[in-house]
Amino acid sequence: MLNPHHIPTARDIMTHSLVTFRAETNIWDAIKKLVGRRISGAPVVDGEGLMIGMLSELDCLNVLAADEFHADDHGNSTVADYMTSKFQNAGPEMDIYTLSQKFLTTPVRRFPVLENGRLLGQVSLSDVLRGIEEMRKKRSALRKRYPDYREPA
Repeated sequence: MLNPHHIPTARDIMTHSLVTFRAETNIWDAIKKLVGRRISGAPVVDGEGLMIGMLSELDCLNVLAADEFHADDHGNSTVADYMTSKFQNAGPEMDIYTLSQKFLTTPVRRFPVLENGRLLGQVSLSDVLRGIEEMRKKRSALRKRYPDYREPA
């Protein structure tokens, strides 16, 4: 159990089990997986586990504008053809206050958590909200155990 005064970090609240793609994954397979899992994006990693990009639903919309969408065979495009290679991330020791500020000042709704370029997990708005709720519960429990004796009963 964490110390009630511990400020949660990205490492504490991140999701560890993620759908990831490789750059060479067929774009249609990636879209099928995003739709099937009902997720709005996934990190793209290389063979060493280093993050090289992010594929989002928005990136996938570009498939509609591609010539191969209108071709009978739908082509052989890969995730690398559509992924975003410039992405924002969080470090594992970034605290919940810094994460909150990062979410408030960017349109991004999830950040991959990287350590030395290697993908550890992902932190989303809902992860931060769960962290805030957990902090509140711990602080509330601490107040109940140690009442303020300066106030009348």
